[in-house]
Amino acid sequence: MLTMTTSTSTNHNFASALTERQLEASFANIDWHAPWLYHLSQLDYLSKTISSLSRSSDNQANLDRRIDDNQQTASIAKVLNQALTQQGAADTQSLPRTKPSADNYPHTLQFVPQDTLPEGQGYEQFIGTTGKIPTRDNLHDLFNGSIWLTFPKTKAMLNYHHMLEIAKQGISERRGRVRDTITVFDENGAILVTSDTSIGEALIDFDWQNSLVKPRKYWDKMDNPSKDAKAAVYIFGHALLEQLIAPRKPLCAHSVVIHVSQDFFALSKLERISYLDDKLSEYMNDLLAQSGVTPRQLAPLPILGVPYFWSDNSEVSFYEDTFVFRSGRHRPKGR
Repeated sequence: MLTMTTSTSTNHNFASALTERQLEASFANIDWHAPWLYHLSQLDYLSKTISSLSRSSDNQANLDRRIDDNQQTASIAKVLNQALTQQGAADTQSLPRTKPSADNYPHTLQFVPQDTLPEGQGYEQFIGTTGKIPTRDNLHDLFNGSIWLTFPKTKAMLNYHHMLEIAKQGISERRGRVRDTITVFDENGAILVTSDTSIGEALIDFDWQNSLVKPRKYWDKMDNPSKDAKAAVYIFGHALLEQLIAPRKPLCAHSVVIHVSQDFFALSKLERISYLDDKLSEYMNDLLAQSGVTPRQLAPLPILGVPYFWSDNSEVSFYEDTFVFRSGRHRPKGR
């Protein structure tokens, strides 16, 4: 059996708000050296600031010393806005924007306190029409913001498709296949990037031996990337990142496969992520435009089975656990 993390709320009620005491404890449990975090943009700044925040007995005073921002802005929103500004300055590019729907225009992204969201307005609709991302002081929203920093085009594309569906169907408890697919990937998604089509096809076919075990030497190490690697996994789902604070073998991502040339693995981290954000946003746009799209088109991937993600998976016996690495149906191939 595979464990997944998905949302059941339309208005971003993905996790209950934590008390300040719980927030501090949760932050202190983040292992910033975990391989599944290496790809996050502004990782050094986030790790140092959040670590300092979690150690402080006075969270707000500590942040005010480190961040020059509006006194009324919630703590995590402050951290993420500063990271966004630093990222824009480092890349010498304008800040990322939303993708506009037919009756709207692009908005520059900004993280704001959760109570900025007007009562009764949908979370995705608010982002699409204002560019403001309501953010609570908890792990879930910290990781959501970190994915906005890392994959801004893809996150904007997902929100755009939410907006299209809301325009068609309104907001109701039944979101439909498109929004269900968006939510599963947004919360729990991962991207397998590979220059070897056989690895991607094996993953889609639940062939763990030929996707994860036998080609192990061709898998990239996140802390020491190699130009000779042929496969790597990057986590997109922010709820999955939250779950990985306490790693469990059954945790399962819902993945897409992006095929690349070997040149991809010679790129720097920043170049890889920028390229991948472009490719992934195109992939998700095409996928979500399909009339029969369903979350079942996302390939299950037991995330701790990714080579070098977890020390125990160095043993072949790790993959013999059929409770986690089960057989399953065949799926459409990646691109």
